[in-house]
Amino acid sequence: MPQTFVFSSILAPSSSRQGQPSMGECGSGGGGSGSGDLIFQDGRLISGSLEALMEHLVPTVDYYPDRTYIFTFLLSSRVFIHPHDLLARVGQICLEQRQQLEVDPDQAKLKSFSAKIAQLLKEWTEAFPYDFQGEKAMAELKAITHCVTQCEEENSPVKKAITQMMQNLFLSLAARSQLQELWEKLRPPAMDKGPVLKAKPPASQKDILSVCCDPLVLAQQLTHIELERVHSIHPEDLMQILSHRDSLDNHRCRGDQTKTYSLEAYDNWFNCLSMLVATEVCRMGKKKQRTRVVEFFLDVARECFNIGNFNSMMAIISGMNLSPVARLKKTWSKVKTAKFDVLEHHMDPSSNFCNYRTALQGATQRSQMAHSSREKIVIPVFNLFVKDIYFLHKIHTNRLPDGQVNFKKFWEISRQIHDFMMWTQVECPFEKDKKIQSYLLTAPIYSEEALFIASFESEGPENHMEKDSWKTLRTTLLNRA
Repeated sequence: MPQTFVFSSILAPSSSRQGQPSMGECGSGGGGSGSGDLIFQDGRLISGSLEALMEHLVPTVDYYPDRTYIFTFLLSSRVFIHPHDLLARVGQICLEQRQQLEVDPDQAKLKSFSAKIAQLLKEWTEAFPYDFQGEKAMAELKAITHCVTQCEEENSPVKKAITQMMQNLFLSLAARSQLQELWEKLRPPAMDKGPVLKAKPPASQKDILSVCCDPLVLAQQLTHIELERVHSIHPEDLMQILSHRDSLDNHRCRGDQTKTYSLEAYDNWFNCLSMLVATEVCRMGKKKQRTRVVEFFLDVARECFNIGNFNSMMAIISGMNLSPVARLKKTWSKVKTAKFDVLEHHMDPSSNFCNYRTALQGATQRSQMAHSSREKIVIPVFNLFVKDIYFLHKIHTNRLPDGQVNFKKFWEISRQIHDFMMWTQVECPFEKDKKIQSYLLTAPIYSEEALFIASFESEGPENHMEKDSWKTLRTTLLNRA
């Protein structure tokens, strides 16, 4: 019999990433008076005042921040300050530096500074385009670009770079807006089984085996769907999970608590797949048919594991563990339990999902050494990934006792999010089957109540609790009729 999984939020603290960039000596970056407030340990930046960290972000004539620092600070800063406020401060620092350089007769330094500011803005808009969605942020961006280009020739490299940057930014924002509208349309409501008991699906209605009977092919199509959805998740979406929780800081990444449609859509996809699996099992009228569907999905889950698609694998197992499916003892007695035992072993929640984490580490190593897109696929269990990030957030404070930002904490959070984003960029190598994908995305799924009705119709209640539940369901249906 399947066991119900309980997600654990326990995560052993990870050590700092090997190869984390050395930030140099105190005062080497930013050039401002606050640079002395940066604290380094073994060449690594571990803490600093928010002002010093902002100054460390802005280039000078002789300095450009490490790209890893840029990503980490821009990602984590939203816990303390709104992106448009950060952009305004960056603009202010740029203006102060430019005014100092304008006094110097060496125009080469001014051009070098302008080119570096343009590069910083390019990296910011590419990594976090959604930071510029609001009118305030866009106004600040235009003010900074005007500042750095006002003395540039019409066709100078800096002006061309900024023009291209703005075009790419507008395209990114438009694409994301269209994606939000699409997600809204792809939310099929749960389907009730109807007021008539002993209802069976018509013979003409398709089921999963009539659409695809090859477990590997279905696993590949699930991987297609996973990568399409996870590709729309951005780093700031993941950081917003922390910003929406209680924090020592009063700031939040967005004051209007803007919905993260990509996260919602991905979470909905997991739930829909779990419910689809349960629906496909429970809607079958004969035990032999139910057994066949259960074993088919177990094979699909195994193929997902082999591919590195752990999220679909977990969704399938979660569907099997839903009570309406798990209670079908006569059906499970005919299933080859060895298949399920292997899957249960991989997703055993004990020791903080130790077996799954070992498998994930193996898939990650395979991805790093891969020569083909197929070997690069790593799709972690998203629910567990989010819990890991949140756990890191909870066990380490945002600020140290002296009030400085605990940047060591954000290095680790950034590392995990960066790894996740690398996985999302993998191009799916499998041929897309629109017919199968259409079924997976649009097939009717039963509501929780409808699943229990179908389950009790297939195998009657066996104890007092089930009999009471079945009686309540029957009464509810008769009242509706």
